[in-house]
Amino acid sequence: MLHTDSNGSANGVFWPSHPGPLPPGHPHAAGSARPVNSGGKRGNPSPRRRRISPRVKGTVVVVAAALIFRRAVAYAVLIALSAALHLVGINIHLPSIRFAWPWQTISAGTTTNTDLGPWVLQKIEGISKPAFGQANFNFFFTRKVSKSIGPLPCWYASTFYAVGHASATVDLNPGPTWWAPASDHYRLQVLSRPQEGKPGRVSVTMVLPQPQLPQSVHDITIDNIPSKPIDTQHSWTYPGLGCGVLLRPQFSQSVLYSQAQSIAFYKSDHVPQVTGPLISAAETEAAQTIRDNFVQPTVNAFGYTLDRFAVRWAAAP
Repeated sequence: MLHTDSNGSANGVFWPSHPGPLPPGHPHAAGSARPVNSGGKRGNPSPRRRRISPRVKGTVVVVAAALIFRRAVAYAVLIALSAALHLVGINIHLPSIRFAWPWQTISAGTTTNTDLGPWVLQKIEGISKPAFGQANFNFFFTRKVSKSIGPLPCWYASTFYAVGHASATVDLNPGPTWWAPASDHYRLQVLSRPQEGKPGRVSVTMVLPQPQLPQSVHDITIDNIPSKPIDTQHSWTYPGLGCGVLLRPQFSQSVLYSQAQSIAFYKSDHVPQVTGPLISAAETEAAQTIRDNFVQPTVNAFGYTLDRFAVRWAAAP
C-alpha cells in the first residue's frame, strides 16, 4: 500500500507538484505583455497606417475646385443645358447666371481707398461706337420701268414686300474732353466703404451723346425679297411682244434689293414710327451694356456694389 505525503510523494518517489503562480514580470506570466520584435519579422507586426484612396483624393480635389469656381461651372452648365434643349426643340426659360471668376467677386473684409472714377472710365473709353437697338420694320415698294416703243407707251411695274433692319450707334468713347470734371458728364459717389466683411456701395451717373441714326444706306439690311411680286401693273400694250421681252428681265434680285435698301434707309432716318422705337431701344441696350459689362465688374473688383446707376442723354447740338 502506497502512502503519499503532502508533496505527492509515494514510497519515496516524488511527483512534480502543480505549477504555482509565476512571479510578475515573467515572460509567461498571465497579464504580462508579450515582447514586441522591433524588426517586425517575429511576433505580432506593428499596425500599419491606412492610406487614403486616390479616388477619394481626386473626389476631394474636384469638389474643392467646383466650390471655388462655382460661378463659372454654373454658367457652363446652363449654357450646355440651353444648347441641348434648343437642339431638341424645347423652349424653357432658364435662370440667368453671369460668368465670373472667383477673383471677380467681392471678397469679404476688403477695404480700399482707391479712386474708382478713373478705373471705370478707363474701361468705358476702351471701346468704340457699337450698334445698339435693332429695329425691324416692313414695307411695300414698287419697281417700275418705262420705255418708249415708237408712239406706244410701254411700262411695267411690280410691287414687292420687304423687311428692313436698322440699328443706331452710341458713342461710348467721346474723348477725354467729354469726361472732364468741369463737364459734369460723369459722377461716381461712394456711399459707404467696405467694412466688417460687407461690401461698400457706390452710385454712378453718366451723360452720353444721343444715339446716332444710320448714317448711310450700307447700315441697313433687307431680308430676302420674294421672287414673285404680290402685284403687277403694266401698260395697255403689255403683254405685247415689245414690253414683255424688253422690260420684265430688268427686275433682278440685286436691283430690287438696292431699291428696297434705299427706301428702308430713308424710313430709318425720317419716319417717326421707325426712328422713335429705334432710338429708345438703342438707349436701353446701351445703358444695360455699360452697367453689366463695364461699371458693375469694375466696382466689384474693388469691393463695392453698384447701388444706383443712371445714364442721361445730352441734348442734340
